[in-house]
Amino acid sequence: MDLNLSGKRALVCGSTQGIGKAAAIELALLGASVTLLARNEEALKKVCAELPSTNGQAHDYICADFSNPTSLKSAVEHRFGNNRETVHILVNNTGGPQGGPIVTAGVDEFTATFSAHLICNHLLVQALVEGMKNAGYGRIINIISTSVKQPLKGLGVSNTIRGAVANWAKTMSLELGAFGITVNNVLPGATNTQRLVNLNKAKSEKTGRSVDELKKEMVAEIPAGRYAEPFEIANAVAFLASPAAAYINGINVPVDGGRTASL
Repeated sequence: MDLNLSGKRALVCGSTQGIGKAAAIELALLGASVTLLARNEEALKKVCAELPSTNGQAHDYICADFSNPTSLKSAVEHRFGNNRETVHILVNNTGGPQGGPIVTAGVDEFTATFSAHLICNHLLVQALVEGMKNAGYGRIINIISTSVKQPLKGLGVSNTIRGAVANWAKTMSLELGAFGITVNNVLPGATNTQRLVNLNKAKSEKTGRSVDELKKEMVAEIPAGRYAEPFEIANAVAFLASPAAAYINGINVPVDGGRTASL
């Protein structure tokens, strides 16, 4: 099985912690040169220094914020524009919105989340896709959520926008497949990240139930009997980024320990 990413450049968003950081590490282990993208420059420097480099890879970073699509686009074009370097692998990943029922969600919550997820993803693809076409190799991998298949209670805004991103990705896969470019979505289940900690803490404060009680309730719904670790999600990302996954296109891949009830 060809998992070798030597000579490939990966741009990994939201890569200073959690799933994004784990994905950057796994891609580097397979030989890719990795460009990290996040908003905290000190954290970017730290993670960049931690990335494995066993094959002479050149890792770097871009400091940009998904809350500002225009500056994000400018920063990426400054690094990769005018055919400076081809990005072969794009991992779209950014933090989700706060939880809450959909009926009380403000319009601004929907527009901000739509911008940070779908609009920013789209701008990044537009900035990088010509290089992928010229190389005859492209992997666009979007970290979304199992809510694409089964809406999650208390995550009204997230459920809505994640579904939009999934359909955007599927449409993109139909248009780009002929160029050797695949577009796939990885759907993490409950994963041991800071976002899950924050969601459980907010729910605990709202309901008066302990965080431990909420965790036990969630784990009871997972056939695997535990949360995922970020590297387990990253393994799916790394495989989809590899030459071995060239004929896998336009799909949603749940990595959730069997929790999602639908096929």
